[in-house]
Amino acid sequence: MKNSDLMKRKEKSMPNGFAIGFPFFADRAKNSEIWDVEGNRYIDFIGGISVLNTGHTHPKITEAVKAQLDKFSHTATQIVGYENIITLAEKVCEKAPISGAKKAVFFSTGSEAVENAVKIARAATKRFGVIAFDAGYHGRTIYTLALTGKVAPYKQDFGVMPGGIFRIPFPVASFGVTEEASLIALEKLFKTDIAPTDVAAIIFEPVQGEGGFHFMPPSFAKKLREIADKYGIKIICDEVQCGYGRTGTFFATEQLGIEPDLMTTAKSLAGGYPLSGVVGKADIMDSVSPGGLGGTYAGSPVAVAAALAVFDVFKEENLLQRSKEIGEKIAAFLSGLKSKGGAFKRIGEIRHRGAMLAFDLLDAHGKADADVTKNLVLDARDHGLMLASCGLFGNSIRIMVPLTVEENILDEGLGILEKSLATVLK
Repeated sequence: MKNSDLMKRKEKSMPNGFAIGFPFFADRAKNSEIWDVEGNRYIDFIGGISVLNTGHTHPKITEAVKAQLDKFSHTATQIVGYENIITLAEKVCEKAPISGAKKAVFFSTGSEAVENAVKIARAATKRFGVIAFDAGYHGRTIYTLALTGKVAPYKQDFGVMPGGIFRIPFPVASFGVTEEASLIALEKLFKTDIAPTDVAAIIFEPVQGEGGFHFMPPSFAKKLREIADKYGIKIICDEVQCGYGRTGTFFATEQLGIEPDLMTTAKSLAGGYPLSGVVGKADIMDSVSPGGLGGTYAGSPVAVAAALAVFDVFKEENLLQRSKEIGEKIAAFLSGLKSKGGAFKRIGEIRHRGAMLAFDLLDAHGKADADVTKNLVLDARDHGLMLASCGLFGNSIRIMVPLTVEENILDEGLGILEKSLATVLK
């Protein structure tokens, strides 16, 4: 079987809008490696877009899934419940950095989690407005697209977005957006577009994913919390990408010094199986009437079994500490390259919290260079390393290597990255 033949079949039977970033097709994968149908091997620094913090086909997770399949694969949780989903809710509530009584509910995708978090906030406040941030990413459904702060390739062609959603700048020093400027924009928003007493929620990623791995300053998060408390607005932390150990703490929100009212989770929640969730203060979660939350596949028994095994893997393999070690190692590696000077000076800002790491690529004049970023992804791919770009200007490389990566594989991947950087920056 050839990759080119499969691509022809894909192009004939699937729409152009469902694009595939790499022109090869997986045959098998293990931890941080993927082999395509032609037997070519790739080191995976993308991890299914931060879904595989516990790696591809982790044996403990695979074993839990197989055991669940022998029992049952689906009941429709709202028709017939089962103990595992209660156990998972208890474990997620225990981990969530929210004090007092908490409750959790599960769905299938990150977009579902975000939409349901907004539904819950609206039910709790009896308000309609939601405030999001520039460059934030919250999903691909029409409503979550309206929350998402980036047009191409997500919003283009889809027309007018749903109303009741407002946006302010995310504070990023390298973009010239200060915390004060963001707060001024929020106060202006309250005077020009929506009264604060009509706002149900403010939603943000503690670390922007698609936006370029920019970390929300804790001092700014605290100001948002104060404003939200003043006006009865709920804070939603979207942890779909940055949660589950990626930043060195179980949830990135732990590093902000605030308590959100609601949090979303997905991606690495179930180690590669489709599962998402919302966790929040019990009284807020209970604002929705019975039947108002759910979905046919919400809380799949198979995915829930995987999610419970993920907790065991994190504890047994000390993945929070491993996340910090990986992030520090890659950051030091990139800083070392940058210090060599020459073409490597075009490596711009290096950002990381734990193993959630991104770095920018610049042109000779210090401006964002999206073209060289694309070239790096292509050159690395041709030499067996999978990288993903991101950022509002398309010039950031994000690294989401599994936290379970073997040290020798990590070193091999960094070696390829160095050679590819030398090639495209010369």
